[in-house]
Amino acid sequence: MSKIRVLALFSGGLDSILAARVVAAQGIEVLAVKFVTPFFDYDILADVPSYTRKIREQYGIDVLVEDISAGYLELLHNPQHGFGKNFNPCIDCKIFMLTRAREMMAELGASFLVTGEVLGQRPMSQRLDTLHVISRDSGSRSILLRPLSAKLLPETVPEKEGLVDRERLLDFRGRGRSRQIALAREFGIGEFPAPAGGCILADPILGRRIARLYGDQLLQCPKDITVADIRLLLVGRQFILPGGGWLILGREEEENERISGMASMDDALLGMEVRPGPTALLRLAASSYADAESREADLRLAAGLVVRYGRKEKGVALPGEVVVTLSGERRTIIAEPLSDSLSAGWML
Repeated sequence: MSKIRVLALFSGGLDSILAARVVAAQGIEVLAVKFVTPFFDYDILADVPSYTRKIREQYGIDVLVEDISAGYLELLHNPQHGFGKNFNPCIDCKIFMLTRAREMMAELGASFLVTGEVLGQRPMSQRLDTLHVISRDSGSRSILLRPLSAKLLPETVPEKEGLVDRERLLDFRGRGRSRQIALAREFGIGEFPAPAGGCILADPILGRRIARLYGDQLLQCPKDITVADIRLLLVGRQFILPGGGWLILGREEEENERISGMASMDDALLGMEVRPGPTALLRLAASSYADAESREADLRLAAGLVVRYGRKEKGVALPGEVVVTLSGERRTIIAEPLSDSLSAGWML
């Protein structure tokens, strides 16, 4: 008889680690899938082999990385089950990932799905009724095993068919972590991530920024939001200018370099060459404005912000020459520093 293989959703947190190990302890081959989006763990894509090697060495788990950014950006327009406290669609997020994992099962030869969900641990997405909704709407009710709380939940097909021994599964409940920590020690896991909300959408400040990007306050059409837009949204100071332009302003050299590196030909880049100051990016300046006059007005305001946040002399912001690069052409704007009272209302 060939060895049973399962596909486990892997957040990288302690619960997902333990869920995979509990199932693997029954002689089942566990392949973990790490989903990434611009809102969580996107940096993993820069070096996937290092990440998978680290997880294997630390936790004895084989993991594959799957980028689900495109579908996730679409999900945020209208999550069926709404948002949490901020802009986090936790229930629809779980449904989306489980649906994708279910679709991957045939290709990977997996017999059922595993998650690290614990009954009652999270007030929105891990209530008993919500767990039922997630398994139902993802089409995985009969094949989704939650090994950490399995004894508190209805039997799944893998248990009924003897693919997994229900008696060796667990009955964890609630927000406490003492039992998880004790189990980690049993598995020889000495180091594991501290509990934390790793999703940017749950952050009150960044979540608010993203919600406004998905609104109708910018010239950019919400349906055209891209991964690059989200990555820009997480850098530096952010402004919505009076003409509707979206301006990103670096706060330090590293952010300046990131902003320059993410610029497209449609974006305007602004910066001073004669004294230190921020790099600024006016998103889609070449294509999003209805007329040249509106674009020019926002560019001049953007230049005023560049000199406002540039190096001061004796505590005073001075006028400066700002180089503007747009559509491959360079020109300069002599700008006066804008007052904080004027620009405060523009901050995103």
